[in-house]
Amino acid sequence: MSAPRLATYDDLIALSEDVRAELIGGQVRVLPSVLPRHAMVQRALGRFVGGPFDDDDGHGGVGGWWILPEVDVRFGPHDVVRPDLAGWLRPRLPTPWDVRPIDVVPDWICEVLSPSNARVDRITKARLYHQAGVPAYWLVDPDTRVLEALLREGDRWIEAGRFGDGDLVAIPPFDAITLDVTRLFPPERPNEGDASD
Repeated sequence: MSAPRLATYDDLIALSEDVRAELIGGQVRVLPSVLPRHAMVQRALGRFVGGPFDDDDGHGGVGGWWILPEVDVRFGPHDVVRPDLAGWLRPRLPTPWDVRPIDVVPDWICEVLSPSNARVDRITKARLYHQAGVPAYWLVDPDTRVLEALLREGDRWIEAGRFGDGDLVAIPPFDAITLDVTRLFPPERPNEGDASD
């Protein structure tokens, strides 16, 4: 009996344009639409990290990066993922605008966790990104309001820190700025039954 056929990028682009999908280990993985809280974190990271490192390049910001949401990144013929955010130092990826998928390994990836993808992001993608040589990996959990920063060191990830509400931190690779972690998340809901209600 022959081994099952491993899917390639051609299988992804053959899908309907409204289907969000990735390819991991030769298996097509359809992604659900994101919840508003997930989208809020993506937008906030784009603003508070992408703003100074990408948008303000040449206008007083730190600059030097491309920070792109949900672009196809190919790590091999059977691994094409769509990180929530990926960043490249501009000299390594001078013109990404008409490239799909991008074959240059990102310098930073951030995944926003949700119940349907947390295990894949924490285990499967963490292994894939490490093996591919991604230097920095952030996991942001909107439910627990925690940002976990990992840095690649040798054959493992090391934790650069876990940060939550109230933390003002400089986190590699964007440690040229101070990030207010609270601002990454939607406003907290008031406690039900609170005496002030």
